[in-house]
Amino acid sequence: MECLYCFLGFLLLAARLPLDAAKRFHDVLSNERPSGHMWEHNQLNGWSSDENDWNEKLYPVWKRGDSRWKSSWKGGRVQAVLTSDSPALVGSTITFAVNLVFPRCQKEDASGNIVYEKNCRNDTGPSPDLYVYNWTAWTEDSDWGNDTSEGHHNVFPDGKPFPHPWKKNFVYVFHTLGQYFQKLGQCSVTVSINTANVSLGPQIMEVTVYRRHRRAYVPIAKVKDVYVVTDQIPVFVTMSQKNNRNSSDETFLRDLPITFSALIHDPSHFLNESAIYYTWNFGDNTGLFVSNNHSLNHTYVLNGTFSLNLTVQAEVPGPCPLPSPRPPKTTPSLVPTGDNTLELREIPDESCHITRYGYFKATITIVEGILEVNIIQVTDVLMPGPQPDNSLVDFVVTCQGSIPTEVCTVISDPSCQITQNPVCDPVAVELGDACLLTVRRAFSGSGIYCMNLTLGDDASLALTSTLVSIARRDPASLSRVANGILVSLGCLAILVTVIAFLMYKKQKEYKPIENSPGIEIRGKGLNVFLNHAKTLFFPGNQEKDPLLKNQPGIL
Repeated sequence: MECLYCFLGFLLLAARLPLDAAKRFHDVLSNERPSGHMWEHNQLNGWSSDENDWNEKLYPVWKRGDSRWKSSWKGGRVQAVLTSDSPALVGSTITFAVNLVFPRCQKEDASGNIVYEKNCRNDTGPSPDLYVYNWTAWTEDSDWGNDTSEGHHNVFPDGKPFPHPWKKNFVYVFHTLGQYFQKLGQCSVTVSINTANVSLGPQIMEVTVYRRHRRAYVPIAKVKDVYVVTDQIPVFVTMSQKNNRNSSDETFLRDLPITFSALIHDPSHFLNESAIYYTWNFGDNTGLFVSNNHSLNHTYVLNGTFSLNLTVQAEVPGPCPLPSPRPPKTTPSLVPTGDNTLELREIPDESCHITRYGYFKATITIVEGILEVNIIQVTDVLMPGPQPDNSLVDFVVTCQGSIPTEVCTVISDPSCQITQNPVCDPVAVELGDACLLTVRRAFSGSGIYCMNLTLGDDASLALTSTLVSIARRDPASLSRVANGILVSLGCLAILVTVIAFLMYKKQKEYKPIENSPGIEIRGKGLNVFLNHAKTLFFPGNQEKDPLLKNQPGIL
């Protein structure tokens, strides 16, 4: 009898060995095991439990560091890149994308075969072969497409057959929340899941990729990534302002409107049919602003630091609460004769909604800056002596706000597209409280030019533009004009000399010389006349003119 018991125990042990030796999906894909309650709560539509068996004969399992990984792909290692459009609002759809990055000089052609790129050299030089993997030839030269052949190669790791058409060369196995999803694909695939049953917080998605290899498959890459499911609406605010030098530092200018735009992260368009309201608090004691427009302008009138707060509210589809039990109601008109009684039942509304909120906070700094710049006068500069090849033009510029520390000009074609010569200069002139300065620039050749002028300081950058027309200069005409001016000046000098002589002679003829104070007076009268003539015909240097103190400096 003891021998019989031993024999039966041996049979039971032998029958149990295959079950113990068989690998399951969670053994291959991950060691993280969610609880039974979590698995029931996080059931994904179309996904399977990772308690299912894994066909290790058809899909071998290699551990990290296994030497066989080095030879899993011809010409190097394949990298898998996993991305998602996380974070996702609970109830919306999140999409995962996997892209395979092949070794240098390799790519996938339109037929799904892996080929070498033309005119590409890797570390080993150009390859004499066209194909890295010619799976089309494998299919034609073998019984790969014969599902009735021994082994059934066209199946997933859990034994499920490939969907038709199944001629794809990579098998992707996605794994999360104790469940897996299998998919055929080429060098890139996407998978989407609905997050209605997914627990809030960060979760892990893992992907294992296999490639075809005759009648089996070879693992080529593994990758994992974290995704987040949240019950708050993901929202971000962009801020922009005219003349602001750098919006990314969250420093803006006083007395200029700032455009605030709320961007809701909703790649699956889950909120398209929802009524969304935005409540703004700009932190400057101006109150709350409620709008259904995602963009709003606001102007700060004081310098300082302010706290920006935005609350987003949306009505989204959600689970309906269970109706409370009520006693049946009957009416005489609804009670027919007989044993059957018709009861009025309250049918719950199948379209229920719940309110979701999203929040955004930021701290912004308001400073004084250059609010506006204008060119009020454009003047050609005539230089004494021979004229230079370049035409000089003075631009008289005014601005509002803070005093600039630099001025930059960009001269370009009339369309303001093709830049010729940008020039920047520091503003060294003491402007005081008034922003008024003269900018001198040279233009090479005649024509129409577009000139962009900017005034800047540490926080702001104000821009204005104008078109400048430069007339063509004729050197011969310029020479004739110069000679004519010299001749006229010579004649004028002779005329002044003659007039002065005649006046002197007249004074000498009619007023005899006497030793009296009148001579001094008459002499002063002659000097005054000569000085007026000199001032009229020979304007001299007026550097001592006090009015020049109000003229702008030239840059």
